[in-house]
Amino acid sequence: MAALDYTRAQQIAGTHGRIGQIFAHMTASFVAWNDARSTRNALSQLSDRELEDIGLCRGDIDALAEAQR
Repeated sequence: MAALDYTRAQQIAGTHGRIGQIFAHMTASFVAWNDARSTRNALSQLSDRELEDIGLCRGDIDALAEAQR
């Protein structure tokens, strides 16, 4: 008589789920880092006058990019 071990199948599925969660977390962290980097680079290229027009100064750039994360 053949028997299936569903417990083992559930453990394997649970492991893949955890690996998927880790991968999703790593991907989300990378995307957030890249968004902050892009924001920092774009704002750094603006002149002091342009930054003043949008209510920022050079010292606000890093804080703003990190707050985005």
